[in-house]
Amino acid sequence: METAATATTAVPKSKRRKASRWTWVSWLKVVVFILGLVPAAAIVGSVVTGKAGPNPIEFITHSTGEMALRLMLLGLLLSPMRWWFKSTVPIRFRRMVGLFAFFYVMLHFLTYAVLDQQLDIDALLDDVLKREYIIAGFVSLLILIPLAVTSTQSMMKRLGKRWVSLHRWVYVAAIAAVLHYIWLAKGDQLEPLIYAAVLALLLGLRIWRHFSRKTKRVKPA
Repeated sequence: METAATATTAVPKSKRRKASRWTWVSWLKVVVFILGLVPAAAIVGSVVTGKAGPNPIEFITHSTGEMALRLMLLGLLLSPMRWWFKSTVPIRFRRMVGLFAFFYVMLHFLTYAVLDQQLDIDALLDDVLKREYIIAGFVSLLILIPLAVTSTQSMMKRLGKRWVSLHRWVYVAAIAAVLHYIWLAKGDQLEPLIYAAVLALLLGLRIWRHFSRKTKRVKPA
């Protein structure tokens, strides 16, 4: 009869190493991935069941845009979380959160371009040239495309220090996204201004950390 010990030794070492890589962080990534898809499923469910209201296209556009903005701010929050907790665990989720933000940005844009404007190039160009909130949103989209393309480990190694410089453009993309929401919103500006305040706080923390670390490096002997 085969004992537990002999059964364990019969498993190749490479497979045992692969199995051991599944830590609690790996399982948490699976949970985060599922949670990232929940809003998309909820949007589809609302449209199918008629809960999206009389204008489902407007509902999809607003829902995907707001979700994209929330995920962009969440991605910017992960670095301060690393500083506070002195742990690299939050950073391990940065790429996934960033790609989900790009996913919802693309859904937001495609809903506007395909469902709303029906791929009318003249109408799209007219909006881009005349409406400031469309310009801001388009700028944010154009910045996020190369960031999403270069988010892989291989691109990180290939670009080296240039990768860090390139991905700092996410700050500009976030600012443009917040301006897009502020200029788009009509009437009550409370919600877009809350997003603006959160973004200002997150960027302010980075500026403070940059200058505080610079001050420590130049302390007199």
